[in-house]
Amino acid sequence: MIKKHIITLLLALVALTGQAQVNPTTALLGDWSGKLNVGPVSLTLVLHLEQADGYVTATLDSPDQGAKGIPAFKEFLSDDSIAIKIENLRMTYRARLKDGKLDGTFTQMGQSLPLVLTKGEIAKAKRPQCPQPPFPYETEEVTFRNETDGATLAGTLTWPVGYDRQSKKKPVVVLLVTGSGQENRDEEIFEHKPFLVIADYLARQGIATLRYDDRATGKSVGGEVKNATTIDFMRDAAAGLQYLRSRKAFSKVGLLGHSEGGCIAFLLGAKKKTDFIVSLAGPGVKGDTLLVVQSNRILSLSGQPANMTVEKYRQLEDSQQIPWLRWFIDYDPSADISRTRCPVFALNGDRDCQVISSQNLTAIQHLLPKSKKNLVKEYPGLNHLFQHCTTGLVAEYGQIEETISPEVLQDIAQWINSLYK
Repeated sequence: MIKKHIITLLLALVALTGQAQVNPTTALLGDWSGKLNVGPVSLTLVLHLEQADGYVTATLDSPDQGAKGIPAFKEFLSDDSIAIKIENLRMTYRARLKDGKLDGTFTQMGQSLPLVLTKGEIAKAKRPQCPQPPFPYETEEVTFRNETDGATLAGTLTWPVGYDRQSKKKPVVVLLVTGSGQENRDEEIFEHKPFLVIADYLARQGIATLRYDDRATGKSVGGEVKNATTIDFMRDAAAGLQYLRSRKAFSKVGLLGHSEGGCIAFLLGAKKKTDFIVSLAGPGVKGDTLLVVQSNRILSLSGQPANMTVEKYRQLEDSQQIPWLRWFIDYDPSADISRTRCPVFALNGDRDCQVISSQNLTAIQHLLPKSKKNLVKEYPGLNHLFQHCTTGLVAEYGQIEETISPEVLQDIAQWINSLYK
């Protein structure tokens, strides 16, 4: 899938319930953190041992994969040793206290790796690009309605620096549409807030934005989620565009979509609902083709045989019966891209392992109607979040301090402003 939380070695995350009950006291109470070396990357793991109702509860975090509070079952616990397991993940950790550290072995699905945990919570992730108040621009909390789906979307309208409501000159505005999975208006992932960073940067370059919480997320309410597909989420975005036009405060209304949001951008571009499009790693090929290449890239980077095929992937989809995935596998964006006549800026990082740039940008370049206003660009060294990276694997996202490449931010603003000088 294009989901940002791709399944990796550690997490085949499922809903886990229950609370592990262990010895009523232990000298190991507290937080323990360390790095698990998995092939080309390392994953931060945090073990929490807490006193609760006369018992000690054990939970595990994998912050690099956005997972927190996974309940663990105790096999053994004393003042100097511990053995836990998470049955649904087929994972165990056994360790003994040595020189003040838990020195042990992490095992999952038959693979054993050394894992040393040190007392104390990990330091808060550094996110130097995250904007901090006071801001030199105005923001406005707004809501808009998708009547068809019964969804009320809540968001933040950010006005450009120096915007004068009395001026006859109206700014350009961009609707920001997130990738797959339920995300808030900042498209927050691994403590990164890329849409907040984008909105802040564009405001400083004279461009307004509206970013919103996905349906049934944050302050947005209503709308089907469990059985929803990209078409349903497209109607939310269409309602956002219509709301911006109804304000009559903007000269042009465009759409910036990331990943699945890029797919939505072309769906609406074909319907002539947007004045321009910025597609951040939006799909340019049929879903099953994209997902097979994605799977093989991730398998290869993880040191595993890259042997996924369309047939295998479709069998996997049949077993899961996920409406979103079923629709996406069958969707071919070719016709919608070909019918998109508004200006388009399509960009990808060449280390993106979720939407492979060489496949994706070639298709978009070929399909887009010819226009001097269009721009298709590949960025060396960037991943799916447009961060400078080493491998491009999802496990790196949270470890990288950069939220989004400054060059990408600059190019987006310059391209939009070049359209409407």
